[in-house]
Amino acid sequence: MDDYPLLNLFWTMLWFFLWVMWFFLLFKVITDIFRDHSLHGWGKAGWLILVLLVPFIGVFIYVIARGRSMHERDAKQIKENEAAFRSYVQQAAGSGGGSADELSKLSALKDKGDISQEEFDRAKARILA
Repeated sequence: MDDYPLLNLFWTMLWFFLWVMWFFLLFKVITDIFRDHSLHGWGKAGWLILVLLVPFIGVFIYVIARGRSMHERDAKQIKENEAAFRSYVQQAAGSGGGSADELSKLSALKDKGDISQEEFDRAKARILA
């Protein structure tokens, strides 16, 4: 390590960081091309060919031309994911049924005479356990 100066190490790390960031940007653009529902087959194919054949220029043109809509699609995707998560949590919390709901249904069955007192007691003990 003595023959590799600190400044060279700094430059190597900087170039490595830029290389990783370049691939991150390239993959972000490619996933945005496929995620965009306003682009149809030929539009997606054209952008993909431009980005893959002339990567630096293609990515920069894409970011300049469609950068704002990339952000809008990201925000829309985040909102959809949050809504789906909230819906799932509400469904999971409601579908399991709270013990109070189950007890009220059980009490209604007993009041109608569909189940006996012993069946009610067993089911109640099972719910509360």
